[in-house]
Amino acid sequence: MSRKNGDIETHSVDDLRAAGRVGSDWTRAALAAVPDGTDPDDAMEAVDWLTTTLPMPRRKAHMNLRIDADVVDFFRSQGRGYQTKINAVLRSYVDQMDRR
Repeated sequence: MSRKNGDIETHSVDDLRAAGRVGSDWTRAALAAVPDGTDPDDAMEAVDWLTTTLPMPRRKAHMNLRIDADVVDFFRSQGRGYQTKINAVLRSYVDQMDRR
């Protein structure tokens, strides 16, 4: 049975199953074998959490930087975290130059 409340439409699981729109078969997923890492497509890597060290975050320097307005608009249009994205682009450039 489907119900509509404003713009939101609600369907029962039986309706979705009858329409072939159920995306996950959790029973089949639970029975599937856990990847053992022999298949390179599994992208599974064993992690020894007792000896793993995390890198300390780098200190950020505060500065004023003049950037073309269209560049700033591009990054701002992507929403929150645009300054972090700008930093990531600059970090990628520095890493590429260091490899040369």
